[in-house]
Amino acid sequence: MLFNSHEFIFCFVPFSVALFFILGKKDHRLAILWLVVGSLYFYGWWEWIYIALIIASILFNYCSGELLRPKPNMRHKIRKTILVFGIIFNLVLLAYFKYSNFLIDNLNELLSTNLSVEKIILPLAISFFTFQQITYLVDMYRGEVRGHGFLKYCLFVTFFPQLIAGPIVHHKEILPQFDKEKTWKFCSERFAVGLTFFSIGLFKKIILADGISKYANSTFDQVAAGAVPNFTEAWSGALSYAFQLYFDFSGYADMAIGLACMFGIWLPLNFNSPYKAYNIIEFWRRWHMTLSRFMRDYLYIPMGGGRRGNILQLRNILLTMLLGGLWHGAGWTFVIWGGLHGLCLVINHLWHNVKKKLGMDLEQKAWWSNWLSRIFTLSIVSCLWVVFRAENMGVALTILKSMFGMNYSLEALSSRAETLSGGIQHNTDRLIACLILVWFAPNTQQFMSRFVPESYGVNHKSNLLKIKLQWAPNIYWALFIGILLVSSILNLTRINEFLYFQF
Repeated sequence: MLFNSHEFIFCFVPFSVALFFILGKKDHRLAILWLVVGSLYFYGWWEWIYIALIIASILFNYCSGELLRPKPNMRHKIRKTILVFGIIFNLVLLAYFKYSNFLIDNLNELLSTNLSVEKIILPLAISFFTFQQITYLVDMYRGEVRGHGFLKYCLFVTFFPQLIAGPIVHHKEILPQFDKEKTWKFCSERFAVGLTFFSIGLFKKIILADGISKYANSTFDQVAAGAVPNFTEAWSGALSYAFQLYFDFSGYADMAIGLACMFGIWLPLNFNSPYKAYNIIEFWRRWHMTLSRFMRDYLYIPMGGGRRGNILQLRNILLTMLLGGLWHGAGWTFVIWGGLHGLCLVINHLWHNVKKKLGMDLEQKAWWSNWLSRIFTLSIVSCLWVVFRAENMGVALTILKSMFGMNYSLEALSSRAETLSGGIQHNTDRLIACLILVWFAPNTQQFMSRFVPESYGVNHKSNLLKIKLQWAPNIYWALFIGILLVSSILNLTRINEFLYFQF
């Protein structure tokens, strides 16, 4: 079941929210059980057989966690062995479903063998619920988890607003909220806040992301079929995909926050205007923030982080990003994409080190310098998205060469100018509109700044308040959000999956 489907919007969400609060008045455990069952039903809508997979994963990790719980007479070596076994089990399960076909294909290519295996279908959300439970095991080993019980643990893993494509939540961010009495009392204002987040996210997905997707798909599909784009077509396709992915993921993040808020729960912020970043380091602090946090806390820091000198720090950054690329998908394009981002981060850190040695202030820049940095960062990110999106490196290189003028042909340009000029101009208008939105418009949490948690880092006393752009529970905002919601639903004629569902 998808967030952007009629059955989800008109049936599943209203029924789930209503029954949750009805049961919550009588018995909190019964309401949690209902939410777990509903979340499993939501997950099983795609393929019922994989409910057994997620239940098996939950049982294994919960039992492993209980074995890891500190006990007076339990030796440290035994607990460490349990932790290592638990992590290996999770990674093997993930590797089997996500990387088996990729590994076998590469072995056949490398060794000229003819190994074959039946095509393995990737279960939805396996990357997300696997990483989430690994963090639980590690924190249990560190003694950072207090007892919540099996039922709450099931909810921690399966809570449907964040189950399919994140955020990758930490147990201490979610479970304590179910211990608060106000969570179990329906609040019309809180529901309105959640509905607003959801409606804005739905608009981003259906109108903005799906609206520009055809231009991105057309470019990449034609290049995969053998076409060679010119400079304008290549940049149009690359930027179209950059904005498609931006609004698709931003829309999902808003909808997830909104859905959880309807139940009285706040999910961690996962998306914070990444195209406003001035460098690649800042980009990764704003894009898929909970994945970046996971890679930092459970990969980069355990490898040594920056504690062993600059050279090892840069090595750790590169290795972390390579693994992050592989997490996104079983393909060399993802590995190369992660490696290139790692290389950009290394260069960015080296540049910062040089500026520090020269006594330059990293924070203070002229306005024109900030804008050049922002344009340069978005250009680099867009080029790397080409590798991320491309079917293979051949397609990626063809588009990138055209973007840098290496496939430029006056003859080809003149022969296609008449037929393509209208389409390119139409898409140029869309790209300009998207650019204005991502660079100048406040993001959703800024609109909702008076109603979001302090952890979101939004100051509601900013200039937004002076120009009255902040959301308020009044008739004017209700009409505006209603228009967004109705226009999105009216355009919901074809269901398109969120792009991060495939990761």
